[in-house]
Amino acid sequence: MSEEGRFTIHLEQREGFQINVAFDWKRAADLLMDEPPPLGEQQGPNASRVLAAAAANCLSASLLYCVFKEEPPEDCLKAEATCIMIRNARKRLRIGGLEIRLIVADVVKESARFGRCKALFEDFCVVSASIREGIPMKVTVVDQAGEVLHQSE
Repeated sequence: MSEEGRFTIHLEQREGFQINVAFDWKRAADLLMDEPPPLGEQQGPNASRVLAAAAANCLSASLLYCVFKEEPPEDCLKAEATCIMIRNARKRLRIGGLEIRLIVADVVKESARFGRCKALFEDFCVVSASIREGIPMKVTVVDQAGEVLHQSE
């Protein structure tokens, strides 16, 4: 598989389980993430919520782009993302599923392109399509000098 692009996002632990996320785009605001109690203080979304939001955002943008291209009308789509949490056989909490609901205004459903886009937009959503297929991941833990302390297989 070819590598089409690459970006790096920087995360830094602040206090407790609060993690500041700095994006690679200068105009994008940082995001404070946190865990719910009893671990954290719920000062920001946790990773499961960000993943659900990312999937819903990507599907929303994909549908709007397909229907309208560069300039969709304002306030023509709303989305809801439901994340279903389960325990696996080892009793570890996992995301068991995502349910994304896109609520479109009449201007979307009455568009000449909507019929065709209903069959296409999911396949063009980078995030949801990647989640569905599974995403290979390499995890490395290093110390401050760069020495590898752990690496996933």
